[in-house]
Amino acid sequence: MERMRVLIADDETVVAETLREEVERLGHQVVGLACDGREAVELTRRLRPDCGIVDIKMPKMDGLSAAAEMLKENPMPIVVLTGFVDDELVDRASDAGVIAYLTKPVNAEQLRATLAVARRRFAEFCALRREISDLQEALETRKLVERAKGILMQRLSLSEADAFRRLQKRARDTNQKLGAVAQAVVAANELM
Repeated sequence: MERMRVLIADDETVVAETLREEVERLGHQVVGLACDGREAVELTRRLRPDCGIVDIKMPKMDGLSAAAEMLKENPMPIVVLTGFVDDELVDRASDAGVIAYLTKPVNAEQLRATLAVARRRFAEFCALRREISDLQEALETRKLVERAKGILMQRLSLSEADAFRRLQKRARDTNQKLGAVAQAVVAANELM
């Protein structure tokens, strides 16, 4: 597994230090130790870790609220490591964007496997988000092109194929994307 830069947030110093040792023994770098949720968010903002391991019950800001804020600051896999398990906490963890939920005590092999899976799942989620974004952009471009074709067909009495070819030619001639040319046609039509 690729070396990760890990942030650990736990208000129990002994637990945090033990985790640090285990994470480093697994070949990762611990870039920060936070003793409360607010500090975890601030360290995430400053250090930009690759992964976070967060306890739920912490002062100033609980770990799940901190995890949600950390993800806004720096998208990364976050593993919750806690002594508490109940349906409400699991639901909140899921809603916060946590990728894994471990209960204390945890051994090195569990931690190693969880970090490996968390990193892979997070990469898959990121790839899916990019794909969804690309598909949404393609759909919006297609809608714009259809509107622009309709405008050209109506205003210039062109066939659909001729209107599309005209848009394509304009995009080539001006070295613009087809969507940008279509947007310009739609915007010009709205001015008239």
